[in-house]
Amino acid sequence: MPTFIGDGKFDNSEFFKSALVEGAEICLEEGVYLTGPITIPSDVTITLKKGATIKFIPEFDRYEPVYSRWEGVKCYCMHPCILIDNAKNVTIKGEGTIDGSGKAFWDHIESGDKRHADSKPTIAIEKKLAALNPDYLNQPSGGGGRQCQFLRPPLFQAFRSENVTLEGVHLQNSPFWTIHPVFSKNLVFKGISISNPYEAPNTDGFDIDSCTNVKILDCKVSVGDDGICFKSGSGSDGIADKMPTSNVLVEGCTVHGAHGGIVLGSETACGIHDVVAKNCKLLGTDRGIRIKSRRGRGGTLENLVFENLTMDKNFCPFTCYLWYRGGAGDPNSPLYAQTAQPVTDETPHVRNLTIRNCVGTNASASAMLIAGLPEAPIENVEISNCSFGVDPETTFDVNEADMYLGLGTPESRGARLKWVKGLKLDNVEITGVKGKKIILEEGCEDIK
Repeated sequence: MPTFIGDGKFDNSEFFKSALVEGAEICLEEGVYLTGPITIPSDVTITLKKGATIKFIPEFDRYEPVYSRWEGVKCYCMHPCILIDNAKNVTIKGEGTIDGSGKAFWDHIESGDKRHADSKPTIAIEKKLAALNPDYLNQPSGGGGRQCQFLRPPLFQAFRSENVTLEGVHLQNSPFWTIHPVFSKNLVFKGISISNPYEAPNTDGFDIDSCTNVKILDCKVSVGDDGICFKSGSGSDGIADKMPTSNVLVEGCTVHGAHGGIVLGSETACGIHDVVAKNCKLLGTDRGIRIKSRRGRGGTLENLVFENLTMDKNFCPFTCYLWYRGGAGDPNSPLYAQTAQPVTDETPHVRNLTIRNCVGTNASASAMLIAGLPEAPIENVEISNCSFGVDPETTFDVNEADMYLGLGTPESRGARLKWVKGLKLDNVEITGVKGKKIILEEGCEDIK
């Protein structure tokens, strides 16, 4: 076992490479341990003592292409900072920190507006990935910059792996999504914290992607995109994988300052089902509960339970809509037609949704949005013992909240319902709204 050097200057890449063998146990004492990307095999435990930091070197060419899933599509992308690949029984624990040195990645993707639809590969790693992904221009994007092929690395990824635990550690400054398990099972994330600057692009906290049997317990998240998010691939590529996200528990977590607190989508192709989120605080997130998809994404989202959630100072505490615009391109596309379109495998569906004992206060845009598609209404929603309140003094323009793009300006800041079939409201209070508290638009049936 090499003696790692934690002086913040020495490159420990080769030390990690030689030490990370099956059955290894690594314990890092206080210090800053620089390294390039690392791969962890089976039966490994890494303990980070208080004051110990693994810090990744932000040199793009070190992150050689690997085959994975990036924004819902299988392709070659940059090697995750930490990769668990086809392995099992891996634990990372302790009171230390994992730092992705993300600023160089954020600055590059933001320079020259490289997330714009017309952006092209320019630097070596982008050209290398473009050559490996010859059909990339025809692959869907969620807005992270697929068209320029700067397919940034997540800070942590478990790929086709099982029995993985992260406990106690702090993760920060991720180049892209922070924790991104894919095609994996039996995952536990307990007592960890995640922090990325709010302005850092696409730096979600959790993105649980086509995984099953997942627990996210007592975690704290403050990031530059969605907080705790569930996904299952995008479009035809994701549908072909036939691997939903399922059997998930989120409990005792706090999300602060993210685009969404607890989020499903927008990559929903294989479906997401049997998710329970309870006893969480979603504070200052743009939306509290955020369920999002659109035509072309596919998948069925069902059997979803949200209970005992506290939400404050959101744009909107609860949104469930199938009109997501991120990375979509032409706003005049049939994706956004207000008339019914043919139902295909790429038509998303949402049903069997329960929200109970939740409180949202001081919303700035509106109390609630539930908007299905003309051809696929959102079905069977039960909301009970809840209070959703709008700040009565708010002057925030509801159209600044992009959830209304394509849907027009609502009649009030109340609960807006459009293409909803089967909604039961039991002891639900809407406060602070001037005008209609419940706005029933076209396509609403069986509203009680």
